[in-house]
Amino acid sequence: MLLLLCALSDLCGKCFSMEGGVRMNAKRRPILAGNWKMNMTATQARELASKLVPLVSAVKDRDIVLGPPFTSIASVAEIIKGTNIGLSAQNLHWEDKGAFTGEISAEMLLDLGCRYVIIGHSERRQYFSETDDTVNKKVKQALKKGLLPILCVGETLAEREAGKLNEIISRQVTGGLKDISAGDMEKVVIAYEPVWAIGTGKTATPEQAQAVHAYIRSRIAAGDAAVAAALRILYGGSVKAANAAQLFDKPDIDGGLIGGASLVAEEFMAICRAAERR
Repeated sequence: MLLLLCALSDLCGKCFSMEGGVRMNAKRRPILAGNWKMNMTATQARELASKLVPLVSAVKDRDIVLGPPFTSIASVAEIIKGTNIGLSAQNLHWEDKGAFTGEISAEMLLDLGCRYVIIGHSERRQYFSETDDTVNKKVKQALKKGLLPILCVGETLAEREAGKLNEIISRQVTGGLKDISAGDMEKVVIAYEPVWAIGTGKTATPEQAQAVHAYIRSRIAAGDAAVAAALRILYGGSVKAANAAQLFDKPDIDGGLIGGASLVAEEFMAICRAAERR
């Protein structure tokens, strides 16, 4: 099993210079993932997906992903079938099936055509009491069933101002990836989303975002440099067309997990095209 997280755990809470980083290599294919959250009826989702398909059809050398709510997954899957757009769910349960009212399983998502699943978003942690332990169970289940997990991590403003940024990020990464093998790490995507920038209109500066991405990659590299070099780390937190190019220009930012801006076809297209200029 992967031992790199032991080194990461040992460094939790310690000060660490986050300047520089591992320059993006050819193996790190950027991802632009739209998280639609609790928005869009099935009809609205179908309309938005229909607008997006021709707008991003010419975008090459990056993965474009849509994450509609559960009730709209089938509608979106039908529209994007055979295109360059992948499909993601926003959550899953760690068990195969059973008496878990209101939950959804990995096999249900796969049956609908999902390839990705967002796990551990700050809104899930804040409003639904998800912990690093439950997040880890979900990551393992996703990998076991053949889904690609997008593991979300991020600090609150209070935690950042208290000087706990490194500690929080290290704990969430270590907990979420506990007992994940090097082979499975090739299928994992991490999304750094500062909680204070989600849906607030505030955005971390490109330098702030790069610093945390470099920190995450460097901590992984302490255990396995090859895994760290290949790991795709996305930025999320009020990403929009106006700031996307500056964010994506940073060496350790491999795309974005985009919320509100992904609900506007032209805005999401512009973000995807900003990533093309890398």
